[in-house]
Amino acid sequence: MIHHVQLACPRGSEDASRAFYVGVLGMTEKPKPPALAARGGCWFTGHDAELHLGVEDDFRPARKAHPALLRPDLDDLAARLTAAGAPVVWGDGELPGMRRFHTEDVHGNRLEFLAPAE
Repeated sequence: MIHHVQLACPRGSEDASRAFYVGVLGMTEKPKPPALAARGGCWFTGHDAELHLGVEDDFRPARKAHPALLRPDLDDLAARLTAAGAPVVWGDGELPGMRRFHTEDVHGNRLEFLAPAE
């Protein structure tokens, strides 16, 4: 079992992270412990996942490595991401029994969302 997944973000990008992870993905921000809050970044929970965004001064988005998150509302989520201007690239069936797509967060980090095929 995984406790959380950490992604990187640029310094000072917390508001943009909140707008995407809370506003678009529907996650909830989780307060960071005070000793860690001083470092910047933010934590999010929701849909049985916990994502931490940590500040990297020499930030480069993760283009290949990515979390893959199960979401029962896959089509609705894809529509919300498209409306928010995020890319939605559907997979071509290489994962049997799953529907999936890739997108990017506001920092360019790759994210994958999946749901069982019906």
